[in-house]
Amino acid sequence: VHLQESGPGLVKPSQTLSLTCTVSGGSMTTNYYYWSWIRQPPGKGLEWMGTIATSGSTYYSPSLKSRTSIFADTANDQFTLQLRSVAPEDTAVYYCARSTKLLLGVTEAALYDYWGQGTQVTVSS
Repeated sequence: VHLQESGPGLVKPSQTLSLTCTVSGGSMTTNYYYWSWIRQPPGKGLEWMGTIATSGSTYYSPSLKSRTSIFADTANDQFTLQLRSVAPEDTAVYYCARSTKLLLGVTEAALYDYWGQGTQVTVSS
């Protein structure tokens, strides 16, 4: 299984960031999985942002819930992160990842069985 993030590398403040994770080498719905977005700001640790389950249920970080949406296009094996009203503090490397258990707030890499390579997003005017 391979996960690949895609989206703009540069976003202006107050705009909406949209990133897509494309899953290949396996279907999103073959079994029950959890598909997550995790980010790492420069010089800081990993931050769990949210998760969508194969069922479509979504879970968000309390600190980001008001600005975040995750939705899935299972027909195309993709899931998308939308982060609204971005600010320079949202500058980070954004990762998508898969797990077989619901990992709310968890960023320990070993608990996710697949990760994307990450994509750099810079918020700047």
